[in-house]
Amino acid sequence: MLRALLGEPPRQNEGILADTMEAMHKTIKLLRKEMELHLDPSHDFRKLEIWIYGLVSSLDELEQCKYAANYFRRKVTHDYLEDMSPAEKNDYARYVYFYKDGFIRVFSILDKLGTVLNELFDLKTSKVKAHFSYFTVLRQFRYLKVHPELANDLFAIKDKHKEAMSVLRRRRNTEIHYMNAEMQDDLWQRHQGLNNKLELEDLDKNLDDLEHGYRMVCETLHTVFVYTNQRWKKVKQIQRLDIK
Repeated sequence: MLRALLGEPPRQNEGILADTMEAMHKTIKLLRKEMELHLDPSHDFRKLEIWIYGLVSSLDELEQCKYAANYFRRKVTHDYLEDMSPAEKNDYARYVYFYKDGFIRVFSILDKLGTVLNELFDLKTSKVKAHFSYFTVLRQFRYLKVHPELANDLFAIKDKHKEAMSVLRRRRNTEIHYMNAEMQDDLWQRHQGLNNKLELEDLDKNLDDLEHGYRMVCETLHTVFVYTNQRWKKVKQIQRLDIK
């Protein structure tokens, strides 16, 4: 959608994005097959199908935000807001909008995934914390000592992107609970020299952190749903053996 608004060609899914989308759609197909076989009287499979469709849409929106933030960043050529033309200031404002939307979506998707994981693997995380995050669910795997292979892979992904995710988490918390992230940058600079022009934050570093957040989300989703699909296949094979 955003590419069309920007006059850009449609996205062609490839790499980790394509693999992740494929894994999630495969899980949806498995859920539909279960609903066809067993009619899903408790609506548990239908609920998971809706949640996973939500993850597919959210990942698509995150990628679009990341793309748009990079698109408008390329239009910003000055280091100081005071030196920009009105058009460039508008492009900078659009960059800020999509950058902020992007890092907020990173944590939103992870928390939605946490809800799906809790349901898929019956982790009972709500007994630990009523309103839990993805990272609470992740710790619950090790606390319950279940699915160690999946847990180890997810912790490895978390650790790989730890530095950038820490930056994004601070920015997300500032944006939601205190003040706009770019206002915090401005305040810090005002303390450094009251009469100096305000230099922009490091836009390329910001986008690099956002890229890490995006890849962390993709890798996490891909790992979860590949594992889920493989486990589903094994369970069905065991059930067929039991029938025989």
